[in-house]
Amino acid sequence: MRASGYFDSPWPAEDGGPQRLQTAIAGRGAATGLALRAGERLQCVTRNTLMSTMTVLGAPGEVYLMQHSALRAQIGLPTTACVEKIDPASLKTIARSPRLAGGPMWPGGMAVHANGDLYLVYGRYLHRLDRDCKPLAQLQLPVNAAYNSFVILDNGLIVTKNLSDKVAARLTVVNPETVSRAGNDVDCPEPSIARLSAMGNTVYVVGVRSIFRYHWSDASTALEFDTTWRFDYIGNTTQTYGWDVVLDGQHAWFMDNGKHRYQFRMVGAGVNPSPNRLIRVSLSDVGDHDILEICGAKGGSITNPPVYDLQRRIVVAYDSANCHLRAWRFDLTTHALEPLWHKQGFGCASHMVLYPETGDLVTNDYRDFSEQVVVLDIETGAERGRVRTGGVMQGVVFPSVGWARDVYWSSMGRLARVFVN
Repeated sequence: MRASGYFDSPWPAEDGGPQRLQTAIAGRGAATGLALRAGERLQCVTRNTLMSTMTVLGAPGEVYLMQHSALRAQIGLPTTACVEKIDPASLKTIARSPRLAGGPMWPGGMAVHANGDLYLVYGRYLHRLDRDCKPLAQLQLPVNAAYNSFVILDNGLIVTKNLSDKVAARLTVVNPETVSRAGNDVDCPEPSIARLSAMGNTVYVVGVRSIFRYHWSDASTALEFDTTWRFDYIGNTTQTYGWDVVLDGQHAWFMDNGKHRYQFRMVGAGVNPSPNRLIRVSLSDVGDHDILEICGAKGGSITNPPVYDLQRRIVVAYDSANCHLRAWRFDLTTHALEPLWHKQGFGCASHMVLYPETGDLVTNDYRDFSEQVVVLDIETGAERGRVRTGGVMQGVVFPSVGWARDVYWSSMGRLARVFVN
């Protein structure tokens, strides 16, 4: 179901929407799955990019690519971002924005708003563009630090947050029409690395040791902290911070041990000696929660969210540093997790794409310094298709569905269109 703050598109934002279900929105013009049949295989077309972060879809046939600069950050200079409207088949540029002001480097975010315009947060700036990539307005955000993307609430307001592991994170709410701050900023009770998630007009924040949420109040024109819902997932352990949280409507799902030393691959990038863990927290009662080791291997780490299949009640989680990918079925009554399948030696690290109608789970497998995009059956783990993209970096950013039986795969310096032939 499309969140009402977003454009009526199969994939208007990173992870498909603010709940981060990584699922195509059915009935919006895109294919319902890759649905490989006997005799068919995956192929790809690629192009080199300048630090590509994500693609999103607008109206039928519209594909937008977000990129940013990087080298300037190595010498302490501000970096910039760029948005392109690209050909959905060839990936060639149709229209391009000018370089957009940014600042400190971190992969930002982009979405098509319900009002029909593109919004982008990169560095410490928010930009509004039309769908021909022409700038309409920009806003400098209050903290001189990189901001970690944004979510759009059902009321249309945009909520963004600075990336922080030392000082308390700050939430800023932006009016999309005036491109100005809507109400006072809110300081979180702790730092936060993870991207925001949202349901309705409620924002979820994974801090460096706890998960908590804020509800938008029209009366006070501000985000109000929910004092009844906060869970300390670190406790008395030595785990490091969690990453982005998936909201299935009843539960929050995320993983911890997020601190790592990624440069061009997540394989072997863990820095904490303990295993990483899958965490579930009920949205109605934080006392109802579970914490489960992914595979038990030391030095486990990730940089992204798990996947939750609403239809099949399957959660897929992973340990990128040790190359494990696992699936469990979730019992809605007992809240038990039943193991389904487990792949070892599987180099997944990126955000994923799930087609619920066909059970296609699209992920990456990094081997021999080569990026491969793989389609799995989410129920069994069986491999349905695989193709090399030619990328030498292991992707950790955002893919999207395409308009046909295809997927766009962003992997820092390369964009690939993976399609069924």
